[in-house]
Amino acid sequence: MKRCSRLNSTVTSEFAEIVRKYPNKKCFLHEDKVWTFKEVDEFSNRVANSFSKAGYRKGDVVALLMESSPEYVGIWLGLAKVGICSALINYNLRQKTLIHSITVSEAKVLIFGKEFINVVKEVQGPLNHDFKYYCFGDFDSNVITAQPLNKFLEESSVMPPPLVLCNQKDRLMYIYTSGTTGLPKPAIIHHARYIFISAGIRIMMHVRFNDVIYTPLPLYHSAGGVIGIGQAILAGSTVVIRSKFSASKYWDDCIKYNCTVAQYIGEICRYLLASPPKPTDTEHRVRLIFGNGLRSQIWKPFVGRFRVKEIGEIYGSTEGNANIVNIDNQPNAVGFVSRIAPWAYPVTLIRIDKDTNEPLRDKNGLCIQCKPDEPGEFVGKIINSDPVRDFSGYVNEKATEKKIVHSVFRKGDTAFLSGDLLVMDDFGYIYFKDRLGDTYRWRGENVSTIEVEGVIISLIGLKECTVYGVEVPGCEGRAGMAAIFDEYNTLDLKHLHEVFMSRTYKLRKVDFQMQGINPKVIKKDKLFYLNSKTSQYEVLDEQVYESICNEKIRL
Repeated sequence: MKRCSRLNSTVTSEFAEIVRKYPNKKCFLHEDKVWTFKEVDEFSNRVANSFSKAGYRKGDVVALLMESSPEYVGIWLGLAKVGICSALINYNLRQKTLIHSITVSEAKVLIFGKEFINVVKEVQGPLNHDFKYYCFGDFDSNVITAQPLNKFLEESSVMPPPLVLCNQKDRLMYIYTSGTTGLPKPAIIHHARYIFISAGIRIMMHVRFNDVIYTPLPLYHSAGGVIGIGQAILAGSTVVIRSKFSASKYWDDCIKYNCTVAQYIGEICRYLLASPPKPTDTEHRVRLIFGNGLRSQIWKPFVGRFRVKEIGEIYGSTEGNANIVNIDNQPNAVGFVSRIAPWAYPVTLIRIDKDTNEPLRDKNGLCIQCKPDEPGEFVGKIINSDPVRDFSGYVNEKATEKKIVHSVFRKGDTAFLSGDLLVMDDFGYIYFKDRLGDTYRWRGENVSTIEVEGVIISLIGLKECTVYGVEVPGCEGRAGMAAIFDEYNTLDLKHLHEVFMSRTYKLRKVDFQMQGINPKVIKKDKLFYLNSKTSQYEVLDEQVYESICNEKIRL
């Protein structure tokens, strides 16, 4: 990072150097097609020249809604060559949430894949009339109003675009993260942050130049789009892109493409372990698999069955500066921080109030650092002049301020609040314990409890309900659960009994969260769960609970 700072390196300048050195090396493998670094460079040049000719300039924002593919990377990379920032939209979003994600980025253009024509048609009306649409792939112009991006690219030059001066602090892309506001927030990714994240993983995990890396993760998230793709465009490794994850094809793909490194999120590992054993479980050449969220209960079984020598568990967030890595196979740990030299990497755990989640402070007004084995919120010191320690935050400044705590290590300093509860042992190994605030994580996605509460209230017209995440045996993360106050018994569900209320007549989320889903604990109230086979809410009794615990019933 010191070298990059000295040279004012950007993602595009680093990529240009890789292309110069290894033009014919394989950059991306996707389905049955091979993309060399030269081909990716030329495709991105076409994108850059097309949008530069169309009048878009440095600082403009373009929203990108496509499935994972080499073209997806080539589009945002090409836009970056002329200083245009890409807002990477989650392709699972629909209607109001999709409209919000586009408008909050202040994008002038939406580039979308032809597979999302019907999705885009639903939101065209509410968006600004001056908004532009470009469709990638063949489509019927009578079906949707959009410009044919393929045609424009074919007519554009493969030569480098006109020089646009960019620096490390320029915005490269927005990656969205869910938060307590209930809607996705675009986190700012500068060139320097992209380089730091991808380089940090490569160096700490010993990813090699000749490695073939398998990423079945969506490229609109930082795990796939930064950590995975960054190994190719910044370091020259070959990356295999799969449009959508498949548990049955995971190891088959690794064998097909001769992968030596693979990515995961915790839910992927559970799906792989739950799939029927087959010879390909151990016929692969993968020596390292890295990601985040590998549960402690399946860590050893996963390693034992699939015989992967190295597990690289990562902890961090897209926007945060508090990131750690487990580099030496310590089971269940998400990372390590030296207890002997804590100044070397200024992150720590601070005590918080269990009810309010606010930091506790000593008599001098400073945050109180946790002792070994004492849970606390993970924070990272902010140093604006250091690209490693900087916190760029979100497009929304108020959302950014909510993630900053003052006077942590000393009076007047600032630190990034991770929103997570972690615990450190005597040796400095750190373990994930829980998420704080009004979100829970389910199937690899952060879910906002406030957003779900709003949907329920609007659908059933009740005055009060509360949503929270609960642990379910055998499942990664927390499942969504709702407690609804139905004073006049108007719900189209079976009768709900009395629920606990606080003195202010607000449903106490913390009480329900501690109860979880065990019918033996929740004796007064009836419980319901969503049966995935019948698509109906059915009674969750002790027999059903046992089946969930034994993984006979899947949520």
